Amino acid sequence: MRAGFLAGVLLLAGGYTWLAFAELAWLSSAGRLGPAFFPRIIGVALMVLCAWSLGAELAGGARERPSVHWRAAAALALLSGLFVAALEPLGGLLAMAAYLAAALAYFNRRRHWQNALLAVLLPLAIYLLFRVWLGASVPRGPLGF
Repeated sequence: MRAGFLAGVLLLAGGYTWLAFAELAWLSSAGRLGPAFFPRIIGVALMVLCAWSLGAELAGGARERPSVHWRAAAALALLSGLFVAALEPLGGLLAMAAYLAAALAYFNRRRHWQNALLAVLLPLAIYLLFRVWLGASVPRGPLGF
């Protein structure tokens, strides 16, 4: 079952990567990095990791019961859905910070200071990367950022 899932994800990643290379421009008309920059990197990385995992699975890698981590997967899916729903009302920066704070509180228990630093600094770095350096649009919240 796991090999089938990985093969399916690999096929989807291949389609995503093909679209990133075939449909999106590498550079914008102004000569800056275009909309294909991150999708191409993500697509290639996703394909490599899926192929590697599939190879390890087919070679008889570690076996575990499929339902071992269903609670963690369900929690991550719920948090991701809430993140997408919070993007417009809260804005990109606050939604990222809230998502990371909640995810780290669930997955990285007993490391409160580390979680707080990551939940503040990582979204701030991503916001500055996209908004300031790349000039990309980030959803603005009620506080204007």
